[in-house]
Amino acid sequence: MGLARLTVAVLAAGAVVTLLVIGGRALLGSFGGTPESERAGAATPAPPSTASREAAAQVPTVRIECVAATCPTVTVRVPGGDVLQYREMSGGEEVSYFEPELDVVLSDAGTVRVTVNGEPRDQGEQGTREAFTAKADDKG
Repeated sequence: MGLARLTVAVLAAGAVVTLLVIGGRALLGSFGGTPESERAGAATPAPPSTASREAAAQVPTVRIECVAATCPTVTVRVPGGDVLQYREMSGGEEVSYFEPELDVVLSDAGTVRVTVNGEPRDQGEQGTREAFTAKADDKG
């Protein structure tokens, strides 16, 4: 009986080691990135569509850049519609909106740099609240 128990124990240990090796390889493979079949397809990127080229060339109705360490609440909304942004911004953060008309409220106009239709807007004084409406240019 001793030899049979030893054989079962060795087979069980071998099965555990085999499962550990298979599991370890699968885990490392998941960190390794994309499978070989996906890598071959990624070598030839598709050309950009006409719509994406037009969007890249489009000038935003409003572009806001935070030029302080933290910019107090910046609100951007479509008049009578959706609120697109209502939050603080971090230093260096930029946002752009392309809607035809936007209402903008800056809690501290001196902490942000604003462009409307590509034209820089005068920066407000530090600590002053500023509100304005921006309309997109109709330059076709």
